[in-house]
Amino acid sequence: MRLTEEMKRVVTEQGLGFVATVRPDGTPALSPKGTTRVWDDERLVFLHVHSPGTVANLAANPAVEVNVVDPIRRKGWRFAGRGTVHTGGPLFEEVLAWYDRPATASPARAVVVVDVERADELVSPAYDDGTPEDVIAERWRRRHLAT
Repeated sequence: MRLTEEMKRVVTEQGLGFVATVRPDGTPALSPKGTTRVWDDERLVFLHVHSPGTVANLAANPAVEVNVVDPIRRKGWRFAGRGTVHTGGPLFEEVLAWYDRPATASPARAVVVVDVERADELVSPAYDDGTPEDVIAERWRRRHLAT
């Protein structure tokens, strides 16, 4: 599926994706990835900096979901698809260069490319009563500033 400009904007602005994989015993695993980026019109990418569980899970079962949410607007996207782990080769080198992390100097052990097959919008129940986005955003902006 093609990522919309709105999907790309949220991923680009936030940069933090919560990656869900499945462990070999069938239980879910969730891990935040601060390197989540849009690779192209159909794929997301993140780096394996310290993600041995995520990478092992994807090797056994490539099903993956990446959630990216704007905590102020209380909206985001749930991207589902297949994750492929790259530990070397041209794509690995290209992604590291794009991140400005040469393979010899980067702590990245692998690159994970997510082929997005489905995307669903995430919207907080705060909108259920018709509250406008600017009001919700201001409420959450104040909350974050108060902490």
